Amino acid sequence: MPRYMYLYKGEATPADQMSDEQRNQVMGKWAAWMEKTGPALVDWGNPFGESTSVIDDGSTGRPSAMSGFSIVEAPDLAGAKTLAEGHPYLSEGKGDFAIDIVELVPPPSMG
Repeated sequence: MPRYMYLYKGEATPADQMSDEQRNQVMGKWAAWMEKTGPALVDWGNPFGESTSVIDDGSTGRPSAMSGFSIVEAPDLAGAKTLAEGHPYLSEGKGDFAIDIVELVPPPSMG
């Protein structure tokens, strides 16, 4: 079954900058989404830390505001999008956060 990477875009608050109550609230939302998603969630992923962008002219730039990733399995892109419904990263409703959904395809044959 195809796999899709969720790339979390937006400046998320690091867990170490939240109160215990805030962290528990956020983690509760994640736990509920992970339970709902079930075995389709093949890698719950990680938050991203410090980053940079290396440009093909040898310079560096400001990286995209991505804060983490997850990987799901779904029959198609529409199914992967459906799995994102109710995702805690999309719960604010202010337009500050987004999930880019990208199919992970096998590399081309080298032979």
